[in-house]
Amino acid sequence: MADFPYSIKDVHISDPFILADEKSGMYYTYVQFVDRERFPDAVEKEACFYVLKSPDLYNWSKPKVCFRKKDFWADKDYWAPECHIWKGKYYIISSFRAEGKFRGCQCLVSDSPEGPFEPVGDGPVTPKGWHCLDGTLFVDEEGAPWMVFCHEWMQVFDGQICAVKLSDDLSKAISEPEILFRASEAPWRGKDHLDGGYVTDGPFLYRFKSGKLVMLWSSFSERGGYTVGYAKSESGTIHGPWTQEELPLYAQDGGHAMLFRAFGGELMMSLHCPNIHEKKRILIFEMDDSKDKLAIKNEITGNWYHLAGGDAENWRYKTPCTEDYYFDARKK
Repeated sequence: MADFPYSIKDVHISDPFILADEKSGMYYTYVQFVDRERFPDAVEKEACFYVLKSPDLYNWSKPKVCFRKKDFWADKDYWAPECHIWKGKYYIISSFRAEGKFRGCQCLVSDSPEGPFEPVGDGPVTPKGWHCLDGTLFVDEEGAPWMVFCHEWMQVFDGQICAVKLSDDLSKAISEPEILFRASEAPWRGKDHLDGGYVTDGPFLYRFKSGKLVMLWSSFSERGGYTVGYAKSESGTIHGPWTQEELPLYAQDGGHAMLFRAFGGELMMSLHCPNIHEKKRILIFEMDDSKDKLAIKNEITGNWYHLAGGDAENWRYKTPCTEDYYFDARKK
């Protein structure tokens, strides 16, 4: 496919967030770096975000710049960009940092999923003096927007998942920060991380048809592999209290997961694996959400075949999977 020459087996990405855009019939994902050897003409000197698009989740476009720093306040830690549709516009939520300043989460806005995106507000919506990352958008039962984010374990030791209510234009917080839970509450997390703290990464919220609200998030398991688990809100609201599932969803050195609907209506989960920067690839799973539980049905890309890590590292195959794709994710 001439317009989509980039196989999902080759896409180098951290913290993959996939937007299934009904309007264009395309899937979009956003990255902060490119393959310099494959796309030398796409390399930017300043910090930026690139967008990739795909009709089928397997074949992806060349990276295109969708946000340039210009006079934006931050030039570091452009981490974990997500794209959400809110009030008819497209919003990238990401973390940012400048030298000597705390990392914070802020929104960018565009009329198109391909950009160009421009900053919303004057700075981060996360609390001043807090070191934060991995912001995500949550819309509550009254239709009000919230940002759910991580308060860094490096600052507080026991990493936190927190939330602030946002103004309607997503430019500022209009509530005090609320700590929803801490990493140490999960029974599957390791007792002692190598760097001396308990990590919280990548929150993402999902509501079942029954109304039950759950949150995916990532940390490290007992043996050190990057791991995805989830918690449920006993009240069905952002305020919880949040109860952690005993077993993780994925514990083979893959994490920072999110859920989306394929154009055929199937519930899907994406994450990166393994958690080694130069080897990170997208794994995409078809999910089962029956009985108000989340479970994996099948991984559809074949990327686990040679890229699984953690406890599965010794069992992965030495050569990439060459079998043709089977799952049909195109818009009909």
